[in-house]
Formats: sequence, C-alpha cells, structure tokens
Amino acid sequence: MSIGLIALLDDVAALAKVAAASLDDVVGQASRAGVKAAGIVIDDTAVTPRYVVGFAAARELPIIGKIAWGSLRNKLLFLLPAALALSAFAPWLINPLLMIGGAYLCYEGAEKVYEVLVPHKAQEHEANIETVALNAKSLEDEKVASAIKTDFILSAEIMAITLSTLPAGNIYTQALVLAVVGIGITVVVYGAVALIVKADDVGVALASNGNASGFGSASRALGRGLVLGMPYFLTGLSVLGTAAMIWVGGGIIVHGLEVYGLTSIGHAIAHAGAVVAQAVPAVGAVAGWIVMAAGAGVVGLAVGAALIPVVGYVLAPVWKRAKGVRRA
Repeated sequence: MSIGLIALLDDVAALAKVAAASLDDVVGQASRAGVKAAGIVIDDTAVTPRYVVGFAAARELPIIGKIAWGSLRNKLLFLLPAALALSAFAPWLINPLLMIGGAYLCYEGAEKVYEVLVPHKAQEHEANIETVALNAKSLEDEKVASAIKTDFILSAEIMAITLSTLPAGNIYTQALVLAVVGIGITVVVYGAVALIVKADDVGVALASNGNASGFGSASRALGRGLVLGMPYFLTGLSVLGTAAMIWVGGGIIVHGLEVYGLTSIGHAIAHAGAVVAQAVPAVGAVAGWIVMAAGAGVVGLAVGAALIPVVGYVLAPVWKRAKGVRRA
C-alpha cells in the first residue's frame, strides 16, 4: 500500500514538473511575443482615447469597458481561431488580409487629416458614408463600433506578430500563448486608457483637498496641473493616435509588398533610417526609428488619401444600397 502511494506521488510530482515546464514555456513565449508587439500596443493605447473625448465623464469608463470587451471578443473568439486555422491551412491568406487591414488604418488616419485640412469637404464626405446619430446613445454606439473596428485591425497585427514568433508544432501551446498575449495586452491597453481619460477627475479630487500641510499644498498643485494639462495631453494623444494609424497601416502595406517581392520601398525606408542613425550616433536608434516611421507614414498617407474617394463614391454607396436591400 505505502509503496503504491509513493509511486503515485512520484507520478503526480513528475506531471507537476511537466506542467510547470509547459507553463514556463508558455509564459516565456508570451513575453517574447509581447515585446515584439510593443509598438502596436503603444499605437492602440494612443488611438483609443480619441473615441471617448466629448462624452460626459460618467460615460467614459462604461465606453472604455465596451471597447475593451469588444477587443477581447475580437482576439479570443475571432482572431485566435482564425490565426490558427490560416496558419495551418491557408498561410498564403495571412499577408493579403493584413494588407487590407493596414489599408483600412491608412484610410482612417488620412480621413482625420482630411478633416483638419479641408473641413467642409470632410463634412460632405462623412455625410456620404455615415448615418446620422439621432441621440447620445446612438452616437455612443457608433463611436464604440468604430473603435472596435479599428482595434480589430490592430489586434490582428498583434496576433499575427505573436504567431510569427511561435515555433511550429503544438497547436494547443500556440493557442494558449495567443490567449495569454491577447488577454494581457487588452488589460494593459485599456487599463492605461482608463487611467488617461480619468486623470482629470483625479486632478479635481486632488485640487479639492483641504489638507493644510505641505503635502496637501503639493497635492493641490498637482491636481491643478492635471486639470489644466489633460485637455492638451488628450489633444496631443489624439494627434499621436492619428499618426499611429497612418504609420502602422503604412508599415503593414510596406511589409506586405516585401512579401510579394516588391522590396524597393521597404529598402529605401530602411536605408534612410540607417543613414540618419549613423549621422547622429548619440541618438541613432531613436532617430533611425523616427525616419522609418515617417517613411511608413508617407506611404500610409498616400494609400489613405487614395482610398478616401474610393470609399466615398464606390464602397459607401454600395454598402448603403446593400443595407437598404436587407431592411426591405
């Protein structure tokens, strides 16, 4: 009896070691994939707050919660199984699908630039492609839906990057790593977004502190600084989010072209970045990255600008007609 119990305990210990090793492997792979996707994570964090600007303070966290839930649903229910299926059965489809998503990001970013440069024309364009929000709820629903669509493209890129870092083989390990990365990045991104959009409320609370001590005075000063500075910070973040969509979308397009052998644009951008990095070695890595991001941004802006009339005069009318047919 005792010998059998000891043998059973040995088996349990061996299984525990295997499980621990597998867990360590999953965590390690997820960490490496998360680092490679860090650029997209930053872009996602910069893009999202602009969808919350303009709403009542009481609606900010619920809106972020809706977008976060939509993002998690995108990653776990749609993108994760789709990534595994495409990787196993149709890997040739991954690149064109990512390029279509990149083109959408380019279009979204270029449309925001168009709104700033030619506001009257931009209003006409929006009237052609969008329905009119009749009340605050429909406006909120439209903003949430738009944010989730943009997040879907960024999430697809994150999942693709994650999958590209994983060794071929065990599909269950791949699925677990994709799930860990998806959940972890969603928590990080939307936790950061929630802190950003509620910082002004924190500032109001700190500024209202009645403590007469030196700490109280410092907290009131910090609170006033937050209240005064957050509108400018959110404006800057909105600009960064628009730029992020353009350079990320342009980068996806450039990389996709390279997959098909059209490497001249990618090589030119990389060469320009390397030249600038060598010219200013003290900040070479940062300067090189800025140049390459700007190069991808130029490509993204060109693609997005080309898509604005296509969407306005071709795709949007077809989509509206299709919706009308379905309703009828």
